[in-house]
Amino acid sequence: MGAVPTGAARPAPTSARALSLRRYLLLGILLPVGLFVVINTWSLYRQAQVAATTAYDRTLLASAKSISEQLDVEGYDDDARLRARVPYSALEAFEADNQSRIYYKVSNLTGELVSGYTALPRWQGRIPDKPAYAALVDFYDDTYLGEPVRVAALLQPVTGTGGRAMAVIQVAETLELRHTLARQMLLDTLWRQALLVGVIALVVVVVVQRATRPVRKLSAELQARPEGDLTPIDAPDAPRELLPLVDATNAVMNRLEHLLAHQKRFVRDASHQLRTPLAVLKTQVQSALRGDVEPRQALEEINETVDRATALANQMLALAKVEQLRQQTGEGVRDLADAVRAVALDLSPLIAGKDIDFTIETTPAPVVAHQWMLQELARNLLHNAIKHTPDGAPLAVRVVADSRTVALTVGDSGPGIASEMAARLFQPFSAGDVRHGSGLGLAICREIAEALGGSISLENRIERGRTAGLDATVRLPRANDPGHNPP
Repeated sequence: MGAVPTGAARPAPTSARALSLRRYLLLGILLPVGLFVVINTWSLYRQAQVAATTAYDRTLLASAKSISEQLDVEGYDDDARLRARVPYSALEAFEADNQSRIYYKVSNLTGELVSGYTALPRWQGRIPDKPAYAALVDFYDDTYLGEPVRVAALLQPVTGTGGRAMAVIQVAETLELRHTLARQMLLDTLWRQALLVGVIALVVVVVVQRATRPVRKLSAELQARPEGDLTPIDAPDAPRELLPLVDATNAVMNRLEHLLAHQKRFVRDASHQLRTPLAVLKTQVQSALRGDVEPRQALEEINETVDRATALANQMLALAKVEQLRQQTGEGVRDLADAVRAVALDLSPLIAGKDIDFTIETTPAPVVAHQWMLQELARNLLHNAIKHTPDGAPLAVRVVADSRTVALTVGDSGPGIASEMAARLFQPFSAGDVRHGSGLGLAICREIAEALGGSISLENRIERGRTAGLDATVRLPRANDPGHNPP
């Protein structure tokens, strides 16, 4: 694959492609509001239509009643003959404007035409059980001359001095005026709802803009930071909902700062400490090549230097691994006593080589830790104790536990240490003499103890007024579940 040109556009960061918080809030607020406005607009429109229909139906009923006042009758029941005196001018008062037209028809119950428009379809409906008006009236939609009309059919008893009969009065009106009014109501409703949506959108934009201002400010401050600046974020004006994110970010930055500092220290120490044995090794090789020393002696010196450099490198890698494991999760419950016994078995050749009077006492001591940590801790303490214990002298290892802590004590028979040296020995490379050690053993032990939430101390053991040796004691928190031992 070819290299990307310097001037080529870089892929957009994930944050640029993701939905912004402001847009998410705007969509989350405006979409439901818009849906509600649409539903509300349709509901208001339907209600307005119903109200307009009711009003115009009342006008049709008034027209029908006006026509009923112009009726007369002769005869009774089946022999009755209706007469109507309804000039069209009588209906003009009920026409709202020139947009709509009114038609009427007067007939008897059998459908015989008395007066009006013959082509107006005959009423064949039924009077509602609970009519809305104090009249026998039925409102319905129909078609007249190919046009939709709204019809009011009124059953009107007609009585006179000479007879009695039942008249059916139909008054129909075309729908132009109703449609015009409906459109006008719809436009008025939409205009008001659009204005409402606009006001809501403006308020939402302003509120969201102000609410997300701390986020934008925080983002700008982080982007403006120089590379490597991992100081905690100071956001006193951040809203309460943002504080958990700020705290979590500060915790992550604190861990990163610790890791970077450890990395820098490791690189610095490695470059400094490995330079000495490598320089010594180079000198020894050059001396052997010139023939300044015997070949066997030269090889023995080179082998010793390589051993010291290997031990130094291994301990430096162990120190780095402690920091790596500190950042990991998922540690299991381990028995410190098992780890100590396993290490003592591995180092038994060294113990036997010095004919040391070795004793070990252990009780179950569950701790939450990686197995490597416990073994490395025991290995460094026991190795140091073997090195400082004279031949044939006693060396005691003891592991005890109570309800809250476990303790590992390694007691040698060496000369002990001065009180002012106790704390300094835990610093890396405190030995200062690569011929007798790298000075990393106790530093590794302290790092492991602190990583496991414990502590380590060095105390001279006094017997009969004199120093009988040195006790190195590690105290760790006891695990809550001593029965769980993962593989």
